[in-house]
Amino acid sequence: MDSITNFLSHFFVTGDPMIYGADASIALVSVAVLAVLTYFKKWKWLWNEWLTTVDHKKIGIMYIIAALLMFFRGGVDALMMRTQLAMPGLSFLNAEHYNQVFTTHGTIMIIFAAMPFIFGLMNIAVPLQIGARDVAFPFLNAVSFWLFFAGAMLFNLSFVIGGSPDAGWSSYAPFAGIELNPGVGQNYYVLAVQISGIGSLATGINFLVTILKMRAPGMKLFKMPMFSWSILITSVIIIFAFPAFTVALALMTIDRLFGAHFFTIAAGGSPMLWANLFWFWGHPEVYIVLLPVFGIFSDVIATFAHKTLFGYAVMVWSMIAISFLSFITWLHHFFTMGNTAPVNAFFSISTMLIAIPTGVKIFNWLFTLNKGRIEFTTPMLWALAFIPNFTIGGVTGVMLAMAPADYQYHNSYFLVAHFHSTLIAGTVFGIFCGLHYWWPKMFGYLLDEKKGKWAFWVFMISFNICFMPMYFLGLMGMTRRMYTYPAGLGWGPINFIMTIGAFGMGIGFAIMAYNIVWSAIHGKKDTTGDPWDGRTLEWSIASPAPEYNFAHIPTVSTRDAFETMKEEKRAGRAKPPAPFKPIHMPNNSGIPVIMSAFMFVAGFGFVFWWFWMAIPGVIGVIACLIARSFVYDDFHHIPVDEIERTERAAGRLS
Repeated sequence: MDSITNFLSHFFVTGDPMIYGADASIALVSVAVLAVLTYFKKWKWLWNEWLTTVDHKKIGIMYIIAALLMFFRGGVDALMMRTQLAMPGLSFLNAEHYNQVFTTHGTIMIIFAAMPFIFGLMNIAVPLQIGARDVAFPFLNAVSFWLFFAGAMLFNLSFVIGGSPDAGWSSYAPFAGIELNPGVGQNYYVLAVQISGIGSLATGINFLVTILKMRAPGMKLFKMPMFSWSILITSVIIIFAFPAFTVALALMTIDRLFGAHFFTIAAGGSPMLWANLFWFWGHPEVYIVLLPVFGIFSDVIATFAHKTLFGYAVMVWSMIAISFLSFITWLHHFFTMGNTAPVNAFFSISTMLIAIPTGVKIFNWLFTLNKGRIEFTTPMLWALAFIPNFTIGGVTGVMLAMAPADYQYHNSYFLVAHFHSTLIAGTVFGIFCGLHYWWPKMFGYLLDEKKGKWAFWVFMISFNICFMPMYFLGLMGMTRRMYTYPAGLGWGPINFIMTIGAFGMGIGFAIMAYNIVWSAIHGKKDTTGDPWDGRTLEWSIASPAPEYNFAHIPTVSTRDAFETMKEEKRAGRAKPPAPFKPIHMPNNSGIPVIMSAFMFVAGFGFVFWWFWMAIPGVIGVIACLIARSFVYDDFHHIPVDEIERTERAAGRLS
C-alpha cells in the first residue's frame, strides 16, 4: 500500500486547491459530455459527421472550437500570473507554480491557440476563396487536425498528472535538461509540441499544394484574394521553419529519454544549439501567426470600405519580403549573449529592415480606407483597431532591434509589452476579426453586432490598460519572469492597474463567448450567402457552404471575382449556368482519429518512461499508416439530383 500511495502521490498533482478544482472540473465536464451524447443518442452522429470527417469546413470548425478552449486555458494562466503580481509580496502562487503557469501560458497561446485558430480560418476560407471543392489532401488534413488535438490534450494533461513544464515556453537548455529538470513536466513539452508540430508541417505542405494546384480557372496567382496569398506565403515559411524545431525537439527528447548530451557542455554538447534551432523556427513562427491576419485585415478592410484593395501587388511583394527577412533575424534574441559586433550589426539591420514592408502594408490599408464608404461592423472595428495598436508594437520592435539599446530593454517588461502589443494587437485582433467575418459562412447565421461591439470595446480598451503601462514598468527596471517583488520600488500601482486590464480582457472574451451562445439561438439567418456584400468567391455560395462548395467551379477574370460577377449580373451579362454534373468528393475516414489516439498513448508512455505503453502506441500508429495504404476506394460521387435538392433548398434554383 505504501508503494501504491507513493506512486499515486507522484502521478497525480496534489497539494494545491486550484489543482483539485481542475480535477473536479475535468471529471464533471467529461461526465456531462458523455451523459449528453448518450441521452440524446448522438454517438453515431458524432462519429459519422465530425470524428471521421475529411471536409475542410468541418475540420476548420473543430480547429476553431479547440483553439477557443485553449485561449480560455491560456487566458486563465495569464490571470493567475497577473493576480500574483498585482501587489508586492503576494503568495497567490509559489515560485514553482508560477514557473509552470508562465511556461504553459506561452506555449498554449502560441502553439495550441493562435496557430490552430489560424489553421481553422484557413481551412474555412482558402478553398472557398480559390474556387476549390476541398484541399489537395483531405485525409492528410484530418490527420493534421487530430495530431494537433492529441498534442494539445497531452500537454494540458500535465496540469493534473505528473506536473506541468516549468522551463519557460522557449525551454532553454540546460534548464530544460534532465539534470536540472528531472521531472516529467518537460517531457510533456517536448512530446506534445512535437506531435502537434508534425500536424502543422503537414498543414503547410497541404495548403501550399492546394493553392498552387487547385485554383479556379482563370485565377492567376496575382488574382487571388489577399488572405489566400498570405496563406500561400505562410505555408512556405512553415515548410522551411518547422523542420528546425522538429530536429530540436527530437534532440531534446533523445537527451531526456535516452541519456544523450546534445545540449550538455561537459559532454561535448552545446546549449546554444537549442537556442539557435528554437529561434530559427521561433522568429518565423511570429510571422506564421501574423501574415495570415494581414491577409484577413486586407480582405475585411476592402470589403467594408467597399473599395478595391490599394496597392495589391505591393502588398503581395511586401509579404514575400517579410517571409524572406523573417529567416535572417533570429539572432536578435541573442544580443545580450556576447556576440561579436559584426554579427550584432547584421542582425540589427535585418531586424530593422523587416519594419519597411510591414510599414508599407499599414499605408496601403490607410489608402484603401481613404474616400471609402466605410461600414463600421464588428469585423471592421477589429481591423481598424489593429492599425494603431500594432504600430506601437512595431515601433518598439525597431527600438529593440538596436543591439546597444537591447542590452537595457531585453530582460525587462518593456520586451514583454512589445511582443504582446504585436501578438495580441496583431494575431488576436486578427483572428477575432476573421471569426466574426466568416462566422455566417460557417454556420449560416450572423453573430449579434451589438454584443460583438461590446466585446470589442471592452477587450480593446482593457488590452491597452494592461500592456501600455508595461513599457514604463520595464523602463523602471522590473525584469520579466519574476514571480514577486518587494514594496517600495514604485511598481505596485502600475502592476495593479495592469491586472485590472487583464481581467477586463477576460470579461471581453466572456462577452464574446456569450455572443456565440446567444447568436446560436437568436442569431440573424444568412439567407443570401453574402451578408457583408463581399468581394471574393466564398460569398458567392450558400451559407453554410454545402459539402461540395461549388455546384459549378467558377471561372475568374479579375481580382475581386465575386464583385465582378455581381456587376455582370446587374448589367445583364451573366451567363446561364451549365447543367449539373456528378461531383467527385473524398470519403470520410476513421483512421486519422484512431492514429492520433495511438499517438497520444505513445506520447503519454514516453512522458513517464513507460516503454511498455509507448511501444504499442508507436506500433498502432504504424499499423494505421499501413491500413491506409490498402484503402483504394476512398471517394464517392454526389449525384445530380442531390446537388439540385441542395441548391434548391439554399434558394439557388427557382
